[in-house]
Amino acid sequence: MTASPRQRSERAQLDPFEALAGDVPPRDQRDLMAHPFFSLSKSRRVTPIHYKAGDVELQVYAVAEHGMATIWDADVLIWAASQILAAEDRGLPTSRFFRFTPYQLLNAIGRTTGARSYFLIKGALTRLQSTVIRTTIRHGEHWRRQQFSWINEWEELATRKGRVEGMEFVLPEWLYKGIVDRRLVLAIDHDYFALSGGIERWLYRVARKHAGRQPNGWRFELRHLHAKSGSLARYSDFAIDIRAIARRQPLPGYTLAIEHNADAVELVHIRPVEKLCATSPDIRTSGATGIRTSGADLSVHRAHGSQLSLWPGERNRARKDSKEESKSYYLEAPSGENSSPFGRSRRRSDR
Repeated sequence: MTASPRQRSERAQLDPFEALAGDVPPRDQRDLMAHPFFSLSKSRRVTPIHYKAGDVELQVYAVAEHGMATIWDADVLIWAASQILAAEDRGLPTSRFFRFTPYQLLNAIGRTTGARSYFLIKGALTRLQSTVIRTTIRHGEHWRRQQFSWINEWEELATRKGRVEGMEFVLPEWLYKGIVDRRLVLAIDHDYFALSGGIERWLYRVARKHAGRQPNGWRFELRHLHAKSGSLARYSDFAIDIRAIARRQPLPGYTLAIEHNADAVELVHIRPVEKLCATSPDIRTSGATGIRTSGADLSVHRAHGSQLSLWPGERNRARKDSKEESKSYYLEAPSGENSSPFGRSRRRSDR
């Protein structure tokens, strides 16, 4: 006998986790902060990311139909990590199998809750599911390569008129283990979600991971940052963007300074502001001590070139745009070329 779609679904073997109501402190997974897993552009990217640094290797592949998951799409994963850890803090069981309303997600990541935003969530979930990651991160005692997508499967429950009333998705085991291991998670500033530029968002996560609360911060060679970003932009264009960010100082909790060492190598000095160092005991450091300089001991190579089985019981009722590019919709809003998906807008598109 052939198994039914529901029996074949991974959700049939997992207990559902009902998303928590109310405000939940945002937290991010350290591996996702430290390595180039996402496209920094709102335009559709199909060029893969091939990255190697020390014993860490990763490749990220996209399908042409949907494009690679973007750093704005990653807000879904940040929200999921925040929900899991908040539930554990309250002594509640968690699972890779999420049930939630679109309002819960949109409200938590600072987006508007109009019909357009609900539609854009589906684009983000589609890219998260279709993007394929291969990595050796957290391979343990024995070398091991793992392959997965950011979301194993997802589903929505909608009325005949098209109103989305509930959603489900399943996280991969690799990500879930990295969340429940609290050593691999850091609290982030909620103002992160207001950052509209892809490079700004990526740079904040790098700052939070490496500089942490160290008073002297962390220094990166600018060329090393370029390689670490996985950006398709030329180094010269990337450097212009970083210098502009240093002039504007948009990163919550951190300041940037452009410096040069004795060999005239251009450096980016990231330091936490005094308030973050003094009054945020719940935010963990990256474990590094003193001031360091991250050099270029790495290499990056870039290639050129339904089932509706949602929960049957009481459904949680909601209470309370990125530019369209290449016919692909992003978890962002349409006002301006680098506007934030569901409302806020700040600057031009990042690469």
